[in-house]
Amino acid sequence: MSRPIHATIDLAALRHNLGIARQYANGAAIWAVLKANAYGHGLLRCARALATASPAVDGFALIELESALTLRAAGLQQPILMLEGFYTADELPLLAEHRLIPTLHTLEQVRTLAHTRLPGKQPVYLKLNTGMNRLGLNAEELPHALRWLADAEHIGNITLMTHFAEADSPPEASSMALQIQRLAGMIASVQQPDRPAWPLCLANSAALLQYPATIDGPQAMPGSGWVRPGIMLYGGSPFAEPQSAKTLGLQPVMTLHSELITVRDIARGERVGYGGAFIAPQNMRIGVVACGYADGYPRHAPTGTPVLVAGQRTGLLGRVSMDKLCVDLGPVPQATVGSPVTLWGHGLAVEEVAQAAGTLNYELFCALAARVPVIETD
Repeated sequence: MSRPIHATIDLAALRHNLGIARQYANGAAIWAVLKANAYGHGLLRCARALATASPAVDGFALIELESALTLRAAGLQQPILMLEGFYTADELPLLAEHRLIPTLHTLEQVRTLAHTRLPGKQPVYLKLNTGMNRLGLNAEELPHALRWLADAEHIGNITLMTHFAEADSPPEASSMALQIQRLAGMIASVQQPDRPAWPLCLANSAALLQYPATIDGPQAMPGSGWVRPGIMLYGGSPFAEPQSAKTLGLQPVMTLHSELITVRDIARGERVGYGGAFIAPQNMRIGVVACGYADGYPRHAPTGTPVLVAGQRTGLLGRVSMDKLCVDLGPVPQATVGSPVTLWGHGLAVEEVAQAAGTLNYELFCALAARVPVIETD
């Protein structure tokens, strides 16, 4: 017997969500972010689905060099953007050979690439720090970077990128305007009248959805051309309630399924699970689900976290175990051993589970364990 847990990956939903991203992109080209195994959804399956969409995705964005090489080995020809560039100089010949575009975020990266002769013309992205203070060149570093790249004959097109820290916040509480102002100032300080504006890549999912008219669209800063959606492609919302994925027109790509493997009656005052964290307030009927934190379900999810049993909404009871969790069957009197359980996905938004567990939908997707079988649907 196989353990009754699996995840379905709905590739038709993935392509649908790409279409939603195009609607918001206002003509900008799309980098589909596939880092972290396509947010836990499977690198190759998602890349192939997006590459065969109509219209096909314009390019892929990754962190991991090995993932980029996997895409090339599979025959995928779309441009590939390396979001953290390269880590050591010996990776540069691979980038050139496989047509991978590095994102340069330090002067040391710029210097190393500029001083390493490569065949052809290597396009690059320059990441600018406009206030998030993670990766990116500061204003005083940008002129040096552009000068070194201009002096290197093997450097091709340059695109400027930044990342917004609070694109998921309401506009009145967001630092977006300040970051855009800083970006405009950095560009103005190096822009020469006789050269075209640099292309820009600014918007992640949150910025794309919340500011479609001002980020990378026709009314954006001159030269805007690329957006880079991630979570929205997989049917997840980058926002807190009440703006859910469903209201945005997004469809869930991953659904985590299981079944009840035991049903039992417990008396008032009985404890459930490790540490007796839940004490029954009355006589209860409970179910045990074949899913635990070793499958990727959040261990810290509390009592009451929503679960669907036989299509009916109920809640988690007690602590999540490595391989099992318990649910209240009071709202589902007809449930029995073998009744289907949905942990998140179709019928139960992953954002609800993540919010109850004090985490993000990103983490739940990425945490799906390798031991969970995956079934593709299309």
